[in-house]
Amino acid sequence: MLKTRTDASTSLRGHLPLSRGRWGKQICSALIAVYFAIFSVVPAYSFNIGEEREIGEKLLYSVRSNFNLIDDPDITEYISRIGESVIGVAGIQYFDYHFFIIDSKEFNAFAAPSGLIFFYSGLIESMNSEDEFVSVIAHEIGHIVKRHLAARLEKSKYSTMATLGLALAAVAFGGAVAPVLLTGALATGQSFNLHFSRQNEAEADLLAYSWMKKLHRDTQGQVRMLKSMRRIARYRSDALPQYLLTHPNPEARLDTIESFIEIDKKKYKADLASSDDFDFLRFKYRILAQSVSSSSFRARLASILANNKSSQLQRDMANYGMAQLARSEKNFSYAKSLLNDVIEKYPHKLNLIVDKGVLEYEAGEYDISESLLRGAINKNRHDMYAIYTLGLLLQRTGRLGEAIQQFKRVEGAIPQYADVYFALGQIYARQNMGGLAQLYLGKFNLYSGKLELARHNFLAVTRDTSVNEKDKLEAKTLLQRIKKLKA
Repeated sequence: MLKTRTDASTSLRGHLPLSRGRWGKQICSALIAVYFAIFSVVPAYSFNIGEEREIGEKLLYSVRSNFNLIDDPDITEYISRIGESVIGVAGIQYFDYHFFIIDSKEFNAFAAPSGLIFFYSGLIESMNSEDEFVSVIAHEIGHIVKRHLAARLEKSKYSTMATLGLALAAVAFGGAVAPVLLTGALATGQSFNLHFSRQNEAEADLLAYSWMKKLHRDTQGQVRMLKSMRRIARYRSDALPQYLLTHPNPEARLDTIESFIEIDKKKYKADLASSDDFDFLRFKYRILAQSVSSSSFRARLASILANNKSSQLQRDMANYGMAQLARSEKNFSYAKSLLNDVIEKYPHKLNLIVDKGVLEYEAGEYDISESLLRGAINKNRHDMYAIYTLGLLLQRTGRLGEAIQQFKRVEGAIPQYADVYFALGQIYARQNMGGLAQLYLGKFNLYSGKLELARHNFLAVTRDTSVNEKDKLEAKTLLQRIKKLKA
């Protein structure tokens, strides 16, 4: 149930002038203690950890079936690195975390059961710094750490675990797919309320604030995101984005966080070196190049370049964005020129060398690309974006055995990356190994959310006499997994 603004939030705001004096500080400290005490009550959970994992897996496949994920090893590596930094200060966790970007202009993010966190590209587009991004990731991790959804779910309302996953997807993501996802999700005559309460939001905000301090991040990033939410809530009150429906009351939340910053301003100082807006802006523009229309993206970048108030980094990264845009339009010579200019200014950024290797590969300059990619991999053997692209290059140039080796490395590091299975399936088909081709194409379909196609692939594997027992056993295991997902 939604509540009015908390007394703690209002009181903190009202007592800020007193914080300059000794008594004011004591009062503020006492209020903080009360605030944490209020929101530290342990809720009763309707679901245990194992059931929550099952719900999460079903939800993930609902998402894969109904949304377009921006699934890219480079983007996955960055968002996972930021997420892991927060998890590192958040204490012992019940779940392994996985982060996903959904291709949609909507302003939305959602923390699902069992450590799944989804961000819409529209939300990423609204951000301008890594600290803003960290604040949102930390907030969503806060919901999972406190198992807010697990505390609000009621088993009796849903006919099966699968329908519960559909209901969660409908509430979390909204939009045109919501009615489809909700059809049949609830037991007869039941309704649902899976939105986070204001108490849930306050608790997740406070956890995010404390974790940002532990990471020596600039907590103004959290303020900027809450201000963005407040602005959207004011000017789109007739059609609020799903994020503001599931994450209510940005006004009071902003008041509270600003109060904590005021209290902490003399004893806490952010370490500006802890943030890397270069990496964030590269991440952002790589997403926008895949999710925003060329005309809209070009206009945004041109505005940054024309603005006298833009910093040098912002200008440089706008040129990087222009390079990504030219690449998407297959204007490779212009893309190379822009990218070379950025590399000249940031020669120590290895990810730019990988970008150049990818660009040379797509332009058909295979020798140059291979040299760049192998050089980057020698310096960072965990760069799956470089390794995957090298695999594609080796496949294109007929060195299939070497390509398989590279793709297997990616499979081991990112087992849910669908495209690597498609590449392996293609190679095995070229080698007339039909059973293995079916196995890997089945995995591609499975991780693309196409469960029925995957089922047919795996059935073909079990019936193929040329397939060894180990691969048949894997296919049978995956068939059982599909059956469980549909149950």
